[in-house]
Amino acid sequence: MSTPYRILVVGPSWVGDMVMAQSLFMALKKSHKNCSIDVLAPEWSLAIMARMPEVRKAIVMPLGHGQFDFKGRKALGKNLQDEQYDQSIVLPNSWKSALTPYFANIPKRTGYLGEMRWGLLNDPRALDKKFLTKTVQRFVALAAEPCAILPEIPQPRLLIDPASVEVVKGGFNIEDAEGKVLGLCPGAEYGPAKRWPEEHYAAVAKEAITKGWQVYLFGSVKDEPVTATINKIAGGECRDFAGKTSLTEALDLMSLCDAVVSNDSGLMHVAAALNIKTIAIYGSSDPNFTPPLHPEAEVITLGLECSPCFKRECPLTHLDCLTKISPERVVALLDIA
Repeated sequence: MSTPYRILVVGPSWVGDMVMAQSLFMALKKSHKNCSIDVLAPEWSLAIMARMPEVRKAIVMPLGHGQFDFKGRKALGKNLQDEQYDQSIVLPNSWKSALTPYFANIPKRTGYLGEMRWGLLNDPRALDKKFLTKTVQRFVALAAEPCAILPEIPQPRLLIDPASVEVVKGGFNIEDAEGKVLGLCPGAEYGPAKRWPEEHYAAVAKEAITKGWQVYLFGSVKDEPVTATINKIAGGECRDFAGKTSLTEALDLMSLCDAVVSNDSGLMHVAAALNIKTIAIYGSSDPNFTPPLHPEAEVITLGLECSPCFKRECPLTHLDCLTKISPERVVALLDIA
């Protein structure tokens, strides 16, 4: 049996980007029939990579997001030399993210030039943003040699372990649902300019509950005030899981949903990768840049003159790009009956 082509991927630092990175892993498996893929990434991402069969091993990046620590990155690279990787692919565009593969002495080090990474990368790629308009295209393009053809994008598919789901159901006292389940993801780590109003989410929740659906609220600890407000307006009839689950538990609980409504967030990409009907709401961000990667996902954006502005908070203070998306429009797409 031939020795596998060994690849180290330096992964991204955001949930949505990590989900999209699975498309790259799939493309690598297709272009290198006998390859193994290890991923260097933040500890939180292990829960996601555990659901990606393409990943052989996840390696925890011990340095926090934004932390430079030249000596730490050099030491990590030295420790990885024994792995004898054939290639590294560096997804972040920062200079520091290319240090570890360099010190790991990996012979082929691929990535976009970013912060002038000549030398650290010896297979540097020039990024044509007009050609590769989507984040996922930029990831997948690194699986092959540069060419003038847009890469084929494999759809991310996170695996669900039925046994793990049953454990989570037992832990949260969830019985098999008689009706359908709607998941709502009202958070957005980036900022309020990506958040559809709580009142709108609550209106959708109330309509679903009236028609016999259960409603699950998902989010991090930071999203607890938002989900609490939604649940209060909805009469306390939702199951609020924000801040109460690990990422693994959130994945398993979300797999129980028949549909998910989400802001442009990491959980939006998770829902799409779980093959759930996903309705994605965009305000300050661009759905053409980071769309949910599911052919049947529904994207709602108003395309106002002032959007996408990519700001964390609305510079005009009215947030019309989100407030003017009516709950009725979302309910119609959900086909709640």
